[in-house]
Amino acid sequence: MPSDELNTRYAAARDIAAEAGQMALGYFRNWAELTIETKGHQDFVSEADRNVELAVRARLAEAFPDDAIVGEEGAPTVGITGYTWVIDPIDGTTNFINGIAQWCVIIACVYQGQVVIGVVHDPVHDELHHAVLGGGAYCNARPIRCSAKTSLREGSLGVGFSGRTYNDGIKQLVSLCCDAGSVFWRNGSGGLSLAYVATGRILGYVEEHMNAWDFMAGQLLISEAGGMVEPVNADHALRHGGRVVVAAAGVYDAVKSLADAAYT
Repeated sequence: MPSDELNTRYAAARDIAAEAGQMALGYFRNWAELTIETKGHQDFVSEADRNVELAVRARLAEAFPDDAIVGEEGAPTVGITGYTWVIDPIDGTTNFINGIAQWCVIIACVYQGQVVIGVVHDPVHDELHHAVLGGGAYCNARPIRCSAKTSLREGSLGVGFSGRTYNDGIKQLVSLCCDAGSVFWRNGSGGLSLAYVATGRILGYVEEHMNAWDFMAGQLLISEAGGMVEPVNADHALRHGGRVVVAAAGVYDAVKSLADAAYT
């Protein structure tokens, strides 16, 4: 059973993600007017990313001034409570700045090396995916579960590509996915893809490298929705990111085998 202090943070995370989603949605409706900068290969940022993160940071700092904060667009802050908030203000920025409605706001919270809160908010489709450690996973007020399917032939496998890695692994993964009789699926938002695993829409998701703010919330959603997650050290991931392999329980071994074969 989550503690009172954790439940307080869980409620705040849902509220703040909902507010941030509405703020981001306002920018999205005028996406053609955004000012875009390039941070790296296929890595973009707009004033929407920066301003939404500033708003989230301000709300978190007001509610929990002694908690640490790590975000994609700003410098980390140090805390003294053991809680660390992890923020991606707009995951799927390339989609966002091109008017494609596949993006989300992500907020996670880590406590003593373990992800304890995860929120992935898709304001375009009014879907707030959320979970607290030991409390189950939900989309809005509806409990969610990973797919009950047991074969990759029965659904789609999400695949991600990072500009920080070489192309060979993703090429091999797609080939192996097709050979296994599955369909590879990519929407340009790793965080939203992980939420789709938790809701049972896709069977699993694999990406050679993701940053902590992209995957921590989604991994908790999947675990709480009955899926399986390749273990990742949270403290290490906050600094360096890591590989992500997640899937419904009935296909996890098959998905992990594909990932291991592709990324060797």
